[in-house]
Amino acid sequence: MTQTTILIGAPIDSGQKREGCLMGPAAYRVAGLAQSLEALGRPVADWGDVPPAPFRDAACPNPAVHHLNETVAWTEALAACAEEAMGQGLPIFLGGDHSLSLGSVAGVAAHAAKASRPLFVLWLDAHSDYHTPLTTQSGNLHGTPVAYIAGRGGFDAFPPFPAPVPAERICLYGIRSVDSAEHSGLLESDATICDMRVLDERGIVAPLREFLDRVRAANGFLHVSLDVDFLDPSIAPAVGTTVPGGTTFREAHLVMEHLHESGLVTSLDLVELNPFLDERGRTARLMVDLVGSLMGRKVFDRPTRSFG
Repeated sequence: MTQTTILIGAPIDSGQKREGCLMGPAAYRVAGLAQSLEALGRPVADWGDVPPAPFRDAACPNPAVHHLNETVAWTEALAACAEEAMGQGLPIFLGGDHSLSLGSVAGVAAHAAKASRPLFVLWLDAHSDYHTPLTTQSGNLHGTPVAYIAGRGGFDAFPPFPAPVPAERICLYGIRSVDSAEHSGLLESDATICDMRVLDERGIVAPLREFLDRVRAANGFLHVSLDVDFLDPSIAPAVGTTVPGGTTFREAHLVMEHLHESGLVTSLDLVELNPFLDERGRTARLMVDLVGSLMGRKVFDRPTRSFG
């Protein structure tokens, strides 16, 4: 029986300062994400948008950090929702900025721990997101999820991360913008770092296949976090953190096709879509198409259409 795909909206704008990401979940729905999945024969359950948990007082010694109470509230709500969804199907979290992964991956990790299986994380992003609340200079908490997932310090205001993911089970794939504090931390870690130079030199497939082989050998869960800025801004303009030199249309689909063929993906984030910056829904439609590839649509299944 085909696993149910569960759509969970996370209209989060608190992790950064450019407004618009809160419209992301609606944009994915308007772009036909559910219909695309159903056309592939996948049952779909749309759980709607998650409300944040009640705000509580939270403090951080770094004065640059903003919207801390709000981000903690989203983290608590999404962690609970993600853990529940993992027991019922394959959740897709519709963002919302990347701070949603503080909660989504926490819930997935709690489920994996109860199942006594290791969790692996594939981070498809221009940025490493390895800051802690203490090291970020911008104060943008969307730049901290990988550090939280890996169990780094400085997250005292947040719920303790359940079963932190060892760095060797994290793959940062497609990164091309890393701050100095993140760089120093990553040098001390065992994370798999596939920056764009690695992908240019080795090709888009070989490093991914090696990571997937490790997930398979460990019988692990695989959480994929897909940031719009993983893609080159020439094809995906609807993001507030554009970094030139991202993956092309064909490279991104190839990554998704290999993920589908692996059969390993157990949860997915779609983050940083800012419809206010889009061109007539172009980026939202591309992201929906990429999810289609992840769920099994082949190149020869695609109708010719204009993106104008």
